[in-house]
Amino acid sequence: MTTTSAEQASAPVTEDALRRVLLVGERPSRPGPVRTSLTFGWRALLKIKHLPEQLVDVTMFPIMFTLMFTYLFGGALAGSTGDYLQFLVPGILVQANVMITMNTGITLNTDIQKGVFDRFRSLPVWRPSPLVGALLGDLVRYSIGSAVVIGLGLALGFRPEGGAGGVVLSVALLLVFSFCLSWLWTMLGLILSTPNSVAGVSMMVMFPLTFVSNIFVDPKTMPGWMQAVIDVNPITHLVNVVRGLMHGSVPAGEIGWVLVSSVLLVAVFGPLTMARYRNKK
Repeated sequence: MTTTSAEQASAPVTEDALRRVLLVGERPSRPGPVRTSLTFGWRALLKIKHLPEQLVDVTMFPIMFTLMFTYLFGGALAGSTGDYLQFLVPGILVQANVMITMNTGITLNTDIQKGVFDRFRSLPVWRPSPLVGALLGDLVRYSIGSAVVIGLGLALGFRPEGGAGGVVLSVALLLVFSFCLSWLWTMLGLILSTPNSVAGVSMMVMFPLTFVSNIFVDPKTMPGWMQAVIDVNPITHLVNVVRGLMHGSVPAGEIGWVLVSSVLLVAVFGPLTMARYRNKK
């Protein structure tokens, strides 16, 4: 090392010199809403990588319900397990996805308890991006659950008359509805105090919605008052859409109803969730 370089190394760093070094390059631009939301979505997927047991609800539960209802009740309800499978698989597909949506609120509440939530709110990013990112990450879970149900159904003998196009379109509409429904559980995740309470309240809501519907049985065999309840159940309309598309019919009115209900879910629970998110202490 020369004398000049040694002197430079031992010389004190002035504020002007430090400023010149820091201003050599351009300051990175602030990330936009899409980029930050996708980043938080990627975080949700990395959590699945490190905790693969999170996929139990999207894999084992749909398989268990499909096998139990097909072989325990199929013959009694439809005359044969093969005929009942054509009726059941679209319904199980809906049930599997809407039940999975509860995971968003539980995961959010867990982050709140661990203190991660406060760190996210302090970041210089679009405020809703942690919530939107988590919901986008859950779309992958919904897709996995859909693939499991459809794959198992095909292996057991399910044959959708609507072909691949009907299956893809029905799954796409189901993913849209599931994403919008997730905003309800996100709001609960911000309101309730523990993950267990979020799971308990969510199950109290989802069990009546899924079982008091046309997922497992044709409502025509039920009492009139229960048919009236089932007719106004949003899950019933969603099942009608998925079942119709998979079997070759296009229930335009039902599709419109599902899309409108999806928009209403976001319009109602989206602002409520964000208001709670901003004021959460």
